[in-house]
Amino acid sequence: MSKQRYKDILANLSEQPKMEQDDRILLVDGLNLFIRNFTINPSQNENGVPVGGIKGFLLGLGAAIKQIKPTRVIICFDGKGGSARRRKIYPDYKAGRKPVMSAHGKTFSTDDTRLLMSQQLTRLTDYLSVLPVTVMSTENIEADDAIAYIAKQIYPDSNKFIMSTDKDFLQLVDEKCCVWSPTKKVFYFRNEVQELFGIMPENLAVLRAILGDKSDNISGVQGAGLKTIQKAIPSLFGESKITINGLFDLIEQSDSTAKVCQRILDNKDIVKVNYRIMQLYDVEVSGYARESLLNITSKPVQALNMVKFIQMLTEDSMHLLKNLDLWLRSVWVPIDAIRNNK
Repeated sequence: MSKQRYKDILANLSEQPKMEQDDRILLVDGLNLFIRNFTINPSQNENGVPVGGIKGFLLGLGAAIKQIKPTRVIICFDGKGGSARRRKIYPDYKAGRKPVMSAHGKTFSTDDTRLLMSQQLTRLTDYLSVLPVTVMSTENIEADDAIAYIAKQIYPDSNKFIMSTDKDFLQLVDEKCCVWSPTKKVFYFRNEVQELFGIMPENLAVLRAILGDKSDNISGVQGAGLKTIQKAIPSLFGESKITINGLFDLIEQSDSTAKVCQRILDNKDIVKVNYRIMQLYDVEVSGYARESLLNITSKPVQALNMVKFIQMLTEDSMHLLKNLDLWLRSVWVPIDAIRNNK
């Protein structure tokens, strides 16, 4: 694309009503998006090298941006040692996760999978470095914690859209925050969360502390299912916020003879540990991490470099999509225009 054409596009966009950079924020669970595409996307470059993680990530992110029309995009990856805090509390946290990749009928070994993941993730960060996005990977915290802290503490008054298939984020849904599931193509607002679980988002972490989470290898209370809990503890599904200690008080003060109530009390320590691991309302983030998140989000958003982006695609012999020019103009130029107006 010529420089003049790029300037003309920016000029047209500047005539639209001005929006502030932090008005409408898309928060992306980076590893969630990458691994899902790495696992299922069979794309290869012209030399037969798998590139599904990179290609799927970029196209999936672009599709979300076109639909949500954010004024800013923040992509969070797990930092080094990110799971250490939760593993210290619960040693089996996320134990046994082994990504497997198949592409064009070929299955890779665990070692080859790790190598391919590392190579694609490294190259993906190069692509993201020339797009108008903020990328972060903060030491000793997971992406979940970073996204929750940004949503609740740094930008409480901005409209936030969390892009992830992880149900943990549904507890953050409120009047200013929703979750976009790229697999189900569904926006989860308060009504959607209540339809799915029959519960307010504010009480969802308490419920999930009882149920557990197989994806993170967190065991729940045996015999405790959603319908069983709904019948035995209806107050948890009411209009009042219930704390984890309030849950136990409710059960102890109730006349219910349901076996699940006694099981919850018998497993009180397990439920408390689960809640501490799973809740994102007030994440346990160190002072260093808080300062790091604040510093990163307060820095100017990097400029769009379309020439470099296209150059990297050529270097990687990777065909991203048929009409690359239109994709760049429709997805990335509007965000870059907002950045320039800041």
